Amino acid sequence: MKKFFGILIAIVFTHMESTSQILAPGAKLTLIDSSFSFTEGASTDKAGNVFFTDQPNDNIWKYDIDGKLSLFMHGTKRSNGTYFDAKGNLVSCADEQDELISISPDKKITVLVKDYEGHTLNGPNDVWIDAKGGMYITDPYYQRDYWTRTKPDEALGGEKLYYLPPHSTQLIKVDNDVKKPNGIVGTPDGKYLYVADMGAWKTYRYDINNDGSLSNKTLFANEASDGMTLDDLGNVYLTGNGVIVYNSKGAKIEHIDVPEKWTGNICFGGKDKTMLFITASKSIYTIQTIVKGIE
Repeated sequence: MKKFFGILIAIVFTHMESTSQILAPGAKLTLIDSSFSFTEGASTDKAGNVFFTDQPNDNIWKYDIDGKLSLFMHGTKRSNGTYFDAKGNLVSCADEQDELISISPDKKITVLVKDYEGHTLNGPNDVWIDAKGGMYITDPYYQRDYWTRTKPDEALGGEKLYYLPPHSTQLIKVDNDVKKPNGIVGTPDGKYLYVADMGAWKTYRYDINNDGSLSNKTLFANEASDGMTLDDLGNVYLTGNGVIVYNSKGAKIEHIDVPEKWTGNICFGGKDKTMLFITASKSIYTIQTIVKGIE
C-alpha cells in the first residue's frame, strides 16, 4: 500500500511540474521557415499579423494570421528592431545610415531621427512606443560590414538609451549610465519600461514619468536580452538562449528551448494574440500559449 501511494504521489508531482503557466497543453515548438540569414525585429499589427526583419538581406517579411509567409518589403534601410505605432506604421531601427524610420502600410519610408545633436548614432537597435506616441530607442554599437566607419562617435558619450517625445525630432538621453542597451519593452499602462543591458548582462526596470523621463532604475533579471515582449499577465519574455520568461516580480517561471545558437526577438501574434512568434538566427518558430500578448 505504501508503495502504491508513493507511485501515485510521484505521478501527481510529475504532472504538476509539467504544467506550464505559459504554454498551451501539448504545445510544441513549430519551425515555420529556416531560409533566412538572421531574423530579428518581430512586431505585430492590430490584426495579429507578424512582421520581422532579415537584416543581412535588407528584407522585412510578413507572417499573416492564416499562416502565410510573404515578403513585405525589400530595401528597408537595413531594418533591425521594429514596433507598430497607433496609425499602423511600422517604426524601424534602421542602421544602414543609423536612423529611426517609419514605414507606412504602402511602404513609404519617412525618416524620424537621423542623429543626436548632429552626431551619428551608434546603430539604433530596438524601439518601444508608449500610448502617447513617444518612442524609447536603444543605441548600442555593433560593427556592420556595410558601414564605412569603424568606431563610434565619441561625442555621443557611449551607447545610450534615448526617448523621442511625441511630434519631436530631437532625442533625449534618459539613461546615461547604461553600457550597451538592447532589448526593450514597456507596459501598456505606461508605468514601467524594461531594458536589457548587454554590457552589464542585466535587465533593468524603470518607472516612466509623465514627461517620458525615467526614474527608480532597479535590477529585474541577472541576464540580458536581445528582444523582449510582455503578455497580459505582466510576464516578461527575454531572448538569447531560447526564451526565458519572468513574472512581473522578477521570478523565472519558464524556459522554452529553441534549437538555434541565438534567439533574437519575440512577439505574440495570431487572431487572438496567443501565438508566440520567435525569430532565431536563420529560422522562425511559433508555439501556442494560454496567455495573450499586449502588442
